[in-house]
Amino acid sequence: MLNYKCLALFLVFLSSTQVMFSQLGFSHEIGVIAGPVEFRSDFGSRNEEETNLGNSGIGIGIIHYISFAYSADCNCYTTDTYFNDHFKLRSEISYNYTRLDHHGFWVAPDKVSTDADKLRAHSGAAENFDIGMQLEYFPLSIRSFQAFAYRLAPFVSLGVHYTSFHPKASTRYDNPNPDAYGDIYDQSNIYSHWFGAYNAGEAPYPINVDGGSTWSVVSSIGFRYKIGVLSDLMLDLRWQYYFSDWIDGLNHNWRNFDRKDDWLVWLNFGYVYYLD
Repeated sequence: MLNYKCLALFLVFLSSTQVMFSQLGFSHEIGVIAGPVEFRSDFGSRNEEETNLGNSGIGIGIIHYISFAYSADCNCYTTDTYFNDHFKLRSEISYNYTRLDHHGFWVAPDKVSTDADKLRAHSGAAENFDIGMQLEYFPLSIRSFQAFAYRLAPFVSLGVHYTSFHPKASTRYDNPNPDAYGDIYDQSNIYSHWFGAYNAGEAPYPINVDGGSTWSVVSSIGFRYKIGVLSDLMLDLRWQYYFSDWIDGLNHNWRNFDRKDDWLVWLNFGYVYYLD
């Protein structure tokens, strides 16, 4: 379900930035994005493609741009500076959801141990709401693109997002009812090798679905394709790194293999409309 607090925060944020930049005369664009997500987390073996492709989800979002190249006050171009003609400021609220399971080597058919069964029975989900900003750089002239000098305009971006995360976890291990779930906080239901540091008092319980919030850095590469005077199509490949290892609700440190925070790759398809 939609996180209304995040939506309200985004609308307040968007209104304040629009008022501020409108007073400076800059123009605005709004759009929608959606596409597949690959979530890289503690589920499965991190570098196995079977895990990366198996733990895929979906993301959607609403985006807003401040264009410095065009002035809404006079329907004219702004001062011809390099920054105005090559940069846009992007605000965004987005949502992504990925179901997570263990794939790859440790749950292969030839693994018949009790621990392998526990991994197969353990599943989860990553559910995240984002709000943030990115600065997009267009190597080619934004003005020339707007004037149909070319239809394809590549870009790269970098920014920071605030993320509200709400992970889920469940296990069906040692449960005779296939539609029932066991207790994820019962250590006997969970992969035993995750509990070395926990039992020694050196780490928290490796599963936590309380959720929380964190910051993330976002970088992307993509392009716009002009389909009309006031509209573009967009393709955007995003890398997003969270400053937390609890985004997926799982944070184990088995054999010290897992020293990275969670991150994702998101391929966005979008539509952008020029408001003024």
